[in-house]
Amino acid sequence: MPDSTEALSPTKRALVAIKELQAKLDALEQAQTEPIALIGMGCRLPGGIASPDQYWDFLQAGRNGITEVPPDRWNPDDYQSTDPSQPGCPRMGGFVPHLWDFDAPFFRIAPREALTLDPQQRLLLEVSWEALEHGAIAPDALNGTATGVYVGICGIDYWHQLLSQHPDTIDAYLSTGNSHSVAAGRLSYLLGLTGPSLAVDTACSSSLVSVHLACQSLRQRDCDLALAGGVNRILLPQPSLNFARARMLSPDGACRSFDAAANGFVRAEGCGVVVLKRLRDAERDGDRIDAIILGSAVNHDGRTSGLTVPHGPAQQALIQQALRNSQVLPEAVSYLEAHGTGTALGDPIEVNALGAVFGTSRTDANPLILGSVKSNIGHLEAASGIAGLIKVVLALQHQQIPGNLHFQTPNPHIPWADLPLRVAATSQPWEPKGDRRIAGVSAFGFNGTNAHVILADPPAEMAIAPTPQEASSPQPGVLVLSARSEEALRQLAERYYHHLTAQPSTGLADGLADPAMRLADLYATAATGRSHFPYRCAIVAQTLGELQQHLAAFLNQTAHPHILQGRTTPNPPPQPPLTPAPTLNDWLTLAQSYVAGSPIPWQDHYPRHLHRPVPLPTYPFQRQPYRVTLPR
Repeated sequence: MPDSTEALSPTKRALVAIKELQAKLDALEQAQTEPIALIGMGCRLPGGIASPDQYWDFLQAGRNGITEVPPDRWNPDDYQSTDPSQPGCPRMGGFVPHLWDFDAPFFRIAPREALTLDPQQRLLLEVSWEALEHGAIAPDALNGTATGVYVGICGIDYWHQLLSQHPDTIDAYLSTGNSHSVAAGRLSYLLGLTGPSLAVDTACSSSLVSVHLACQSLRQRDCDLALAGGVNRILLPQPSLNFARARMLSPDGACRSFDAAANGFVRAEGCGVVVLKRLRDAERDGDRIDAIILGSAVNHDGRTSGLTVPHGPAQQALIQQALRNSQVLPEAVSYLEAHGTGTALGDPIEVNALGAVFGTSRTDANPLILGSVKSNIGHLEAASGIAGLIKVVLALQHQQIPGNLHFQTPNPHIPWADLPLRVAATSQPWEPKGDRRIAGVSAFGFNGTNAHVILADPPAEMAIAPTPQEASSPQPGVLVLSARSEEALRQLAERYYHHLTAQPSTGLADGLADPAMRLADLYATAATGRSHFPYRCAIVAQTLGELQQHLAAFLNQTAHPHILQGRTTPNPPPQPPLTPAPTLNDWLTLAQSYVAGSPIPWQDHYPRHLHRPVPLPTYPFQRQPYRVTLPR
């Protein structure tokens, strides 16, 4: 068949060609700026924070996560200077418990290998698993997929500790247990991921640079899903001594971001991981979208007055580039999670740079609100940026800006009167500008590498209409739980029981009074958004009250015909058919097959276009101590 353009004149053919080239150019530009959906997150942070929900409660309560150095690290008295002009080792910091504890069997790691596995890698494995579960993604379903891994990591404390061993005791696992490249590679190996797998070390900006690289990789189609974040563990006193003698650390253990009494930062540890996906793909797949990353940028200070000295013009250029990449005007940004280390040099440079970018586009009546989570939990170094980013995501979800801790008197070296910038001294409502809330997150490395990410709240979810059967009366369903051991299964059931007993106040519907939080969505998420293990429990119920009662009966070891439990068998029966409108008996038969180990096509029973993923409890890891005894 002849080309339809052959009959056109040369001029018209040229116009058609120009339109086609313009369409391709537009598509290319759109791909370069495509929004990225954040669909899952996990965190372990100072202050006993072990989940995003706990993080939000901590922020809302205005708590302080800084404590004395735990006894499993070092004794600060052993590292005080006899020279009064030299600072000693800090006595305070932000710490995460269970330093040496790890569920090695869960991650298929032999006990001997676990002994020399860096606690940073241990924490990263657990938090990444939790982030995927938070996003209703069954980790084992990712095997063979083009999923990327981007890990910010820079600490080498355990490596140094292990190198102090006698040469005869160094084993074959020391390098793989402590190399930064393996921190990312081990996660890809564990889950069978075939996308890019990178460890990123740009010091304090490492985790936010990782988020930037993950977004770029998604836009370039290098991967279809990405895990991005950072981890930091503090094991040795020497780095803290170094920072103290460089006059970087607060001698009294308080990070007073933007305050007149700011005297340095507080070292802290933790881990944060987010799950990222192209927005159009997340909407197509029916994912729950927690926030949207509109754009980001990374740059370097270049040659300045000192290697570790912040550079205001570079920070300005960074944020301006991030705004351009996000196609966002400065006046549209209403909150900024600053780097905010609480140092006499860094805070004025950062705030003045922000004033240069945002100050000309707003008035005192419309100020840019500032905050820094370092005032609550300290400076997590390689994981600091991701801690700030997750804080912003939670603030977007709750439409509330948490207050900045330790902020009493504004830093007099900052010209506040000339800048339409204000620090959130207390928690305040976050009102949208126009039809949305937009925020920025900054992280600056002491090596000169800077990162900035622009986020926005997600589009409104489309309500899922109940089926005719659901609309007429509550329908039965099955909650499936599984674990690698009986004790873990019991603990998982306890987590679900406590989670569900809190639900009446948050809207989980028995009979679809609130279609956004249907009980059927809970069943669907537990079935399709989790990996399934040998020890299993299946509970059939048609109302939230019944489900609570059956979970309590399971925990009390009370028999009930609607509670089935056991361990999978080597030759399970075939999966029974399930009708379009299953009855109670149909669900009981399916529950029995599940407990026996039958392969159930849960996606067929719970298609995403009919069920919205909801946040549910994550796996209860069964930790044991793994620690090499080292000479003191």
